[in-house]
Amino acid sequence: MVTTHQPIRIGVLGTHSTGKTTLLKRIEMELRAEGITVGRTGRLGKRAAAAGLPKMERHTALSTEWIITQGVADEIAAIAQGAEVVLLDRAAHDALAYFHAALEYRGETAPRTEHERLNVLAATQLPKYHLLLATVLDESVPVDARHAYDPRYRRLVDQQVHELLDRDDIPHLRVHSDPDSQAHIVDEAVRSCLTEALV
Repeated sequence: MVTTHQPIRIGVLGTHSTGKTTLLKRIEMELRAEGITVGRTGRLGKRAAAAGLPKMERHTALSTEWIITQGVADEIAAIAQGAEVVLLDRAAHDALAYFHAALEYRGETAPRTEHERLNVLAATQLPKYHLLLATVLDESVPVDARHAYDPRYRRLVDQQVHELLDRDDIPHLRVHSDPDSQAHIVDEAVRSCLTEALV
């Protein structure tokens, strides 16, 4: 069934293993408890790799475009299935941050036309977001030992996420690793959805 309503969209971005997916799961559980139909996108990096595209510090313009457009396609599918709220695990600017960080990590520069095209692609998504949540890297929080993350690249992604948001003056809420910050953001997101749903 195709829906004609305008769903609420909440996007999250931030470097890897900073709690993005866990945060969205908490928001989803709270919203479902309020009787709200929720759709959630995710696993874009893993799916890109499964499609043969590079990820992490090997991220390219092509993989960036795939992640942004696949995320949009997943969002549309969730809306078509009746989601009143769509939780976007990796908002469009997240892919941009990973790309910029990968270039810096490798000491490379992408052609200006590629940068401009990807920036425009990500910018087209901004008006749809009701709320953007940006996690903040806390290197004192241990990372799952199964993940062999490059710490320098992880820091570069965090830096790029916040530079992109600040440079373009994009409204967002910062999410820190401490439980109080997490709980506050979950409450804010749920309250925002419930308020918007009543309008």
